[in-house]
Amino acid sequence: QVQLVESGGGLVQAGGSLRLSCAASGRTFSSYVMGWFRQAPGKEREFVAGISWSGGSGYYADSVKGRFTISRDNAKNTVYLQMNSVKPEDTAVYYCAATMGMIATTGYEYDYWGKGTQVTVSS
Repeated sequence: QVQLVESGGGLVQAGGSLRLSCAASGRTFSSYVMGWFRQAPGKEREFVAGISWSGGSGYYADSVKGRFTISRDNAKNTVYLQMNSVKPEDTAVYYCAATMGMIATTGYEYDYWGKGTQVTVSS
């Protein structure tokens, strides 16, 4: 069982930066592949980024590639999403998720989810 709690969301101007954190409970955090997803009002949830259990491999949606960076600190049981050059279309609730499988871009592959943190980008 893993419990995930996101933080770091808020209001930011277009072109600015924000760093999201996701703190995980449990002793086996380093065994999980972690992902970030987002859901904007009226839209389906979409994959943003994923990172391997070691942190050695990352994968990004085309829409955020080159602007967002996913990382993790297994000693702190935390995964991060550094968001740079944000755009109004990045506005959404951001969720972190965990899976014992491989990095996946579909939500049903993930077993555990946080409750989300709101990110709002003003133009």
